[in-house]
Amino acid sequence: MSRHWGVSVVLLVMFAAAETSAQHRPLVTEDPETVGAGRILVEVGTDYGRDVRFPVSGLSGHLNRVPVGVSLGVGSIAELQVDGGLWSRLAISDRRSGPLADLVRAPGATTSGVGDLVVATKVRVVQESGARPGVGFRIATKLPRTSIESGLGQGTMDFQTTLLVAKTVQSVRVVGNVGLGVLGDPTLGTRRNDALVYGVSFARALSEATEVVGEIHGQAARGEVPVTSESRGTLRFGARHTVGMLRLDAALLLGLTAIDAGVGMTAGLTYVFNAFSVP
Repeated sequence: MSRHWGVSVVLLVMFAAAETSAQHRPLVTEDPETVGAGRILVEVGTDYGRDVRFPVSGLSGHLNRVPVGVSLGVGSIAELQVDGGLWSRLAISDRRSGPLADLVRAPGATTSGVGDLVVATKVRVVQESGARPGVGFRIATKLPRTSIESGLGQGTMDFQTTLLVAKTVQSVRVVGNVGLGVLGDPTLGTRRNDALVYGVSFARALSEATEVVGEIHGQAARGEVPVTSESRGTLRFGARHTVGMLRLDAALLLGLTAIDAGVGMTAGLTYVFNAFSVP
């Protein structure tokens, strides 16, 4: 754990200090800048993680996902986001006890299902200028779509509110997120648990078309907490390349806790276009 954090700090120091618009794939940390009035951003990718654990069902194994997302610029400072998973498949390598393990209906070597849906609103409240960083906030709700029977779902609704800060220095953009996550408890439907959510990312421009990117993101819990509210963290490091109106990306992932994937990778593409005029 300490080694992983040490590597993370070194990477951020090396690159801290790419002019870019709103941060998107392969990063998770949210930039306060929005996609732009009347513009639509569509992104799709494929994720692979080894040794991913699902404490609620007791399953663990190698996970493949197909995440998708759409961001709609409803104004010059506001953006509506809808993110989810078209498909997830777990190659099961281990089965352990879990609070909802008795409900799982996955007798074979694999299990699959659709992903949960996240609906969010992002608003930029301070525009970056001179020495002043850009500031915004984001409010998100996770709607459960993944079934508990598949062993991949929790059946809970989560809420998150996050402060977003960003600053560009020469060819590097640094973004920070901090906020509160209100997480549902799958064992007690009326119970909620709080966790600190965080993220720090950089994007360094190597040319007009290519960037290297990296980040640390996750959640931190205090004391003894139920499953789904534990501390989690992921380090990712990758690159983005723009070709016309398409942006291609790829990144390596390293889990920072026992629950996160040991190692993984992600790759995908992003397409942005002008869809309508905002009065």
